[in-house]
Amino acid sequence: MKRRTLLQLGLAGSVAVGLAGLAATQWESPLRQGRLSATARDIFASVGAAILDGCLPSEPAARTAAIGAMIDRVERVIAGLPGATQDELAELLGILSTGPGRVGVFGLWSGWRETGTASMGTHLQALRVSALAMRRQVYQAFHEIVNGAYFADDKTWALLGYAGPVDL
Repeated sequence: MKRRTLLQLGLAGSVAVGLAGLAATQWESPLRQGRLSATARDIFASVGAAILDGCLPSEPAARTAAIGAMIDRVERVIAGLPGATQDELAELLGILSTGPGRVGVFGLWSGWRETGTASMGTHLQALRVSALAMRRQVYQAFHEIVNGAYFADDKTWALLGYAGPVDL
């Protein structure tokens, strides 16, 4: 190898490492002090609308309010998880916050906000029946968090046919 080629490779490698370091400092954590970032909220809004399709109000303003309230409860659910589980969820949300991560895990080429409920439902079904255990775990995590957060509100219990706790 010529000396000039070696110097060029060294320079290119240094620039690549520097750019990766710069990107890492600019990266917004999807979960900071128990609060979801804007992108993480978009992820839960899109996924939640598909998981809860048929349970959410049909009127657009009421639907948006119900999804927003569900996301607020998601934050409370996450805050109650053990630290290691929160870290794993933050890693997953960080991966899904990137285009390549969204495509690799969900197979989703459009952004979270641009994906319709029916399309998201199709992608979730693909995760649910995937041959890869990791993709099934992603589906299960979202399914449990979204349903747990949504149905934690006593106003949603009627959808389940549950009248609430019995007074003793």
